[in-house]
Amino acid sequence: MAILDEQTLDFISTSEEQTVRLGVRLGELLQVGDLICLAGELGSGKTAMARGIGRGWGAGLPVTSPSYTLVNEYPRLRDGRLLYHVDCYRLEEEAHVVTAGIEDILDDGGVIMVEWPERIDDLLPEDRLWIELRYISDTRRGLRMNAIGDRPAKLLRQFRQSAFGV
Repeated sequence: MAILDEQTLDFISTSEEQTVRLGVRLGELLQVGDLICLAGELGSGKTAMARGIGRGWGAGLPVTSPSYTLVNEYPRLRDGRLLYHVDCYRLEEEAHVVTAGIEDILDDGGVIMVEWPERIDDLLPEDRLWIELRYISDTRRGLRMNAIGDRPAKLLRQFRQSAFGV
């Protein structure tokens, strides 16, 4: 694990299960209004991380990729607060974003997790935790977390302490 600076953390996950567990650690720390961006090529581990985040959030249903529906909602069991999981892989132009209602979700006040966020980057709030996942081998994935804004920086510090004890 490398702490590149206060806003950036770089590490390697050695299995899909570890990626899920790291997602759980992050999901446990999320607060309403947080934005998590999951970027990376196909097969880089975005959905495994999203599954863990949903589990840590306390969603009553397992997180699945919303590739065909664009958005899935996961209410937290203890209070009904929503985790929105947005998959922008199939969005090709800004008109599709408006049609999908993503701008409304950004204003709703839940936690938002976006796969393929680079496709709607201009519409996303500046404050975000950007997680870049990269394929290294069949079992290893590289993860780089970059916090932009005060709340995401605090979230990254909390995650670093929870996941790695530093």
